Amino acid sequence: MRTLLTQEELDRALEELRSWRSYRGAIRTRIQAPDFPAAIALVSRIAEMAEEMDHHPDIDIRWRNIDVALATHSAGGITEMDVTQARRIGDLAAQAGAQIAASAPHGDGIEIGIDCMDAAAIQDFWRVGLGLTERTGTDGTIDLVGTEEDSPGVWFQQMTEPRTQRNRIHVDVYVRQQQAEERVAAVIAAGGHLVTDRHAPSWWVLADAEGNELCVCV
Repeated sequence: MRTLLTQEELDRALEELRSWRSYRGAIRTRIQAPDFPAAIALVSRIAEMAEEMDHHPDIDIRWRNIDVALATHSAGGITEMDVTQARRIGDLAAQAGAQIAASAPHGDGIEIGIDCMDAAAIQDFWRVGLGLTERTGTDGTIDLVGTEEDSPGVWFQQMTEPRTQRNRIHVDVYVRQQQAEERVAAVIAAGGHLVTDRHAPSWWVLADAEGNELCVCV
């Protein structure tokens, strides 16, 4: 049984890999090949390497863009095997004259956060109602994710007392660090207001004119 990386180990690995990011239980990147035939050829080389390792990535090709996601499904998340394979994929991309794209695959990440006193009591309701599946994080918490990469997920925020004076369901949008302040300014210009920047630059809490909250996260 392969062992999940701790958050500290994962952070160190992503510092080394640089062009990969962690999202929804996998490490992900986008590779840009010179053209479509080169992208197909590179995917074939990645497939041969994956067969040798008996460890198979999720791959999506759009013209010359190759989106790759690595996770160890038997372990329920990211292991050292995924980091090793990410290095090898980087080497294969360099040999093929491909580049790691600066933009994140699939745009922004979106999640729905639910403030609650007892997550276990409501998880199944949201899992069944939205047709999602459970994913256990490295810290033991449970999130709900969809089968499609770009479908919103749900996470449960543990509260110490009931929250009755404000909405308990909010939306989180994840953007790159360099885009965060620009996104916050744009949301305010679009009619929103800043609730708090106490946690910035990790996340900002904003709300629309009726008090519905959106967190811009990095």
